[in-house]
Amino acid sequence: MKATARDASPQSAAADREIVISRAISASRELVFEAFTEVQHLSRWWGPDGFTTTTRAFEFRVGGAWDFVMHGPDGTDYQEWISWTEITAPERIALLHGESHDDPNAFESVFTFAADGPETRIEMRTLFPTKELRDEAVEKYHAVEAGRQTLGNLAAYVTETLRKGAEG
Repeated sequence: MKATARDASPQSAAADREIVISRAISASRELVFEAFTEVQHLSRWWGPDGFTTTTRAFEFRVGGAWDFVMHGPDGTDYQEWISWTEITAPERIALLHGESHDDPNAFESVFTFAADGPETRIEMRTLFPTKELRDEAVEKYHAVEAGRQTLGNLAAYVTETLRKGAEG
Protein backbone atom coordinates (compact mmCIF):
# COMPACT_ATOMS: atom_id res chain seq x y z
CA MET A 1 0.00 0.00 0.00
CA LYS A 2 1.29 3.43 -0.92
CA ALA A 3 1.68 5.95 1.92
CA THR A 4 -0.15 9.23 1.58
CA ALA A 5 0.30 12.56 3.32
CA ARG A 6 -2.70 11.64 5.45
CA ASP A 7 -0.74 8.66 6.84
CA ALA A 8 2.22 10.83 7.85
CA SER A 9 2.44 12.25 11.35
CA PRO A 10 2.26 16.06 11.56
CA GLN A 11 5.84 16.21 12.83
CA SER A 12 7.29 14.18 9.94
CA ALA A 13 5.16 16.07 7.41
CA ALA A 14 6.74 19.35 8.59
CA ALA A 15 10.30 18.04 9.02
CA ASP A 16 11.46 19.33 5.62
CA ARG A 17 10.29 22.85 6.58
CA GLU A 18 11.81 22.93 10.04
CA ILE A 19 15.08 23.84 11.76
CA VAL A 20 15.62 22.72 15.36
CA ILE A 21 18.53 24.03 17.45
CA SER A 22 19.11 23.55 21.16
CA ARG A 23 21.67 24.52 23.75
CA ALA A 24 22.33 24.18 27.46
CA ILE A 25 22.88 27.45 29.33
CA SER A 26 24.43 27.62 32.79
CA ALA A 27 21.68 29.70 34.38
CA SER A 28 18.17 29.29 35.76
CA ARG A 29 15.36 29.14 33.26
CA GLU A 30 13.80 32.24 34.85
CA LEU A 31 16.97 34.20 34.07
CA VAL A 32 17.21 32.83 30.52
CA PHE A 33 13.52 33.60 29.97
CA GLU A 34 14.02 37.13 31.32
CA ALA A 35 16.59 37.78 28.59
CA PHE A 36 13.68 37.50 26.10
CA THR A 37 11.19 39.66 27.94
CA GLU A 38 12.93 43.00 28.22
CA VAL A 39 14.18 44.91 25.21
CA GLN A 40 17.31 46.18 26.99
CA HIS A 41 18.39 42.53 27.26
CA LEU A 42 17.11 41.22 23.95
CA SER A 43 18.74 43.98 21.93
CA ARG A 44 22.14 43.15 23.42
CA TRP A 45 22.34 39.48 22.41
CA TRP A 46 19.86 38.84 19.56
CA GLY A 47 21.34 37.69 16.27
CA PRO A 48 24.42 35.93 14.97
CA ASP A 49 28.00 36.90 15.80
CA GLY A 50 28.94 40.42 14.70
CA PHE A 51 25.34 41.66 14.35
CA THR A 52 23.84 44.51 16.36
CA THR A 53 20.21 45.44 16.83
CA THR A 54 18.35 48.75 16.82
CA THR A 55 14.81 48.57 18.21
CA ARG A 56 12.11 50.83 16.78
CA ALA A 57 9.19 49.47 18.85
CA PHE A 58 8.83 46.72 21.44
CA GLU A 59 5.80 45.38 23.27
CA PHE A 60 6.30 41.96 24.90
CA ARG A 61 2.79 40.55 25.15
CA VAL A 62 0.70 38.17 23.05
CA GLY A 63 -0.26 40.23 19.98
CA GLY A 64 2.54 42.72 20.67
CA ALA A 65 5.40 43.28 18.27
CA TRP A 66 9.11 43.91 18.15
CA ASP A 67 10.05 46.11 15.18
CA PHE A 68 13.82 46.27 14.75
CA VAL A 69 16.78 46.50 12.39
CA MET A 70 19.64 44.02 12.50
CA HIS A 71 22.92 45.52 11.37
CA GLY A 72 25.26 43.01 9.76
CA PRO A 73 29.01 43.13 10.25
CA ASP A 74 29.33 44.08 6.54
CA GLY A 75 27.10 47.16 7.04
CA THR A 76 23.94 45.59 5.58
CA ASP A 77 20.73 46.47 7.43
CA TYR A 78 17.98 43.86 7.73
CA GLN A 79 14.46 45.09 8.51
CA GLU A 80 12.89 42.66 11.00
CA TRP A 81 9.54 42.26 12.67
CA ILE A 82 8.38 39.77 15.30
CA SER A 83 4.88 39.28 16.67
CA TRP A 84 4.54 37.33 19.92
CA THR A 85 1.88 34.62 19.50
CA GLU A 86 2.28 32.77 22.81
CA ILE A 87 4.02 33.58 26.09
CA THR A 88 4.00 31.05 28.93
CA ALA A 89 6.51 32.24 31.52
CA PRO A 90 9.10 30.83 32.07
CA GLU A 91 8.51 27.84 29.77
CA ARG A 92 7.66 28.86 26.23
CA ILE A 93 7.61 31.71 23.73
CA ALA A 94 6.09 31.42 20.27
CA LEU A 95 6.45 34.09 17.62
CA LEU A 96 5.97 34.98 13.98
CA HIS A 97 9.10 36.48 12.36
CA GLY A 98 9.32 38.33 9.07
CA GLU A 99 10.55 41.52 7.47
CA SER A 100 7.26 43.31 8.22
CA HIS A 101 3.88 42.60 9.80
CA ASP A 102 2.41 41.50 6.45
CA ASP A 103 5.37 39.43 5.20
CA PRO A 104 3.91 36.43 3.29
CA ASN A 105 7.17 34.52 3.91
CA ALA A 106 7.17 35.01 7.70
CA PHE A 107 8.12 31.93 9.67
CA GLU A 108 7.07 30.62 13.07
CA SER A 109 9.49 29.95 15.92
CA VAL A 110 8.87 28.32 19.28
CA PHE A 111 11.40 28.65 22.08
CA THR A 112 11.09 26.25 25.01
CA PHE A 113 12.97 26.64 28.27
CA ALA A 114 13.46 23.46 30.32
CA ALA A 115 15.10 23.41 33.75
CA ASP A 116 17.88 20.83 33.88
CA GLY A 117 19.42 21.06 37.34
CA PRO A 118 21.42 24.31 37.49
CA GLU A 119 21.17 24.70 33.70
CA THR A 120 18.45 25.56 31.23
CA ARG A 121 17.97 23.62 28.00
CA ILE A 122 16.65 26.03 25.40
CA GLU A 123 15.24 24.69 22.17
CA MET A 124 14.39 26.80 19.13
CA ARG A 125 12.03 25.19 16.60
CA THR A 126 11.56 27.24 13.45
CA LEU A 127 8.93 26.26 10.90
CA PHE A 128 8.96 27.84 7.44
CA PRO A 129 5.88 28.09 5.19
CA THR A 130 7.58 25.94 2.51
CA LYS A 131 10.54 23.62 2.11
CA GLU A 132 11.95 26.07 -0.46
CA LEU A 133 11.95 28.96 2.04
CA ARG A 134 13.64 26.75 4.63
CA ASP A 135 16.28 25.67 2.12
CA GLU A 136 16.88 29.29 1.08
CA ALA A 137 17.30 30.31 4.74
CA VAL A 138 19.83 27.51 5.25
CA GLU A 139 21.79 28.06 2.02
CA LYS A 140 21.64 31.84 1.55
CA TYR A 141 21.45 33.06 5.16
CA HIS A 142 23.22 30.15 6.91
CA ALA A 143 20.24 29.81 9.25
CA VAL A 144 21.50 26.78 11.17
CA GLU A 145 24.87 28.33 12.04
CA ALA A 146 23.22 31.73 12.63
CA GLY A 147 20.75 30.10 15.03
CA ARG A 148 23.57 28.37 16.90
CA GLN A 149 25.45 31.66 17.17
CA THR A 150 22.32 33.46 18.39
CA LEU A 151 21.78 30.91 21.17
CA GLY A 152 25.51 31.14 21.93
CA ASN A 153 25.19 34.92 22.26
CA LEU A 154 22.20 34.41 24.56
CA ALA A 155 24.22 31.98 26.71
CA ALA A 156 27.16 34.38 26.94
CA TYR A 157 24.92 37.34 27.76
CA VAL A 158 23.00 35.49 30.45
CA THR A 159 26.01 33.94 32.13
CA GLU A 160 28.35 36.95 31.84
CA THR A 161 25.94 39.85 32.33
CA LEU A 162 22.59 38.90 33.81
CA ARG A 163 23.72 36.20 36.23
CA LYS A 164 26.60 38.32 37.54
CA GLY A 165 24.16 41.20 38.05
CA ALA A 166 21.76 38.93 39.93
CA GLU A 167 24.58 37.62 42.13
CA GLY A 168 26.11 41.03 42.81
